[in-house]
Amino acid sequence: MNKVILIGNLTKDPELSQTNNGLAVCKFTVAVSRSYGNKETDFFTVIAWRTQAENCARFLKKGSKVAICGSIQNRSYDGNDGVKRYVTEIVADEVQFLTTKGQAEEEVSSPIRDIKPVDDDLPF
Repeated sequence: MNKVILIGNLTKDPELSQTNNGLAVCKFTVAVSRSYGNKETDFFTVIAWRTQAENCARFLKKGSKVAICGSIQNRSYDGNDGVKRYVTEIVADEVQFLTTKGQAEEEVSSPIRDIKPVDDDLPF
């Protein structure tokens, strides 16, 4: 069984491209904090395909929180210098957007401007 579930934040804006056959593919990196030890962070490259790729490119941006369900894929290729390179990626079956539009706007606005005065005449 090859199954991985990750929750983390995008480290930069997603990159959308197309294959030679016209399939949409989106690539982004997710930072996932470890909940044990000295709180280290791991970085995973995620690949999404087709409509999911288009939605990721449209709605995600740097800092967005996402949940990924997918599988781990290893591949290799020959670099420009002739050295064989190895890559490990997460191929997304599902991507859940955990940052809402409202939360994204709140992060941009100043919290001091959004403070409302408290009414002292409240009955409770």
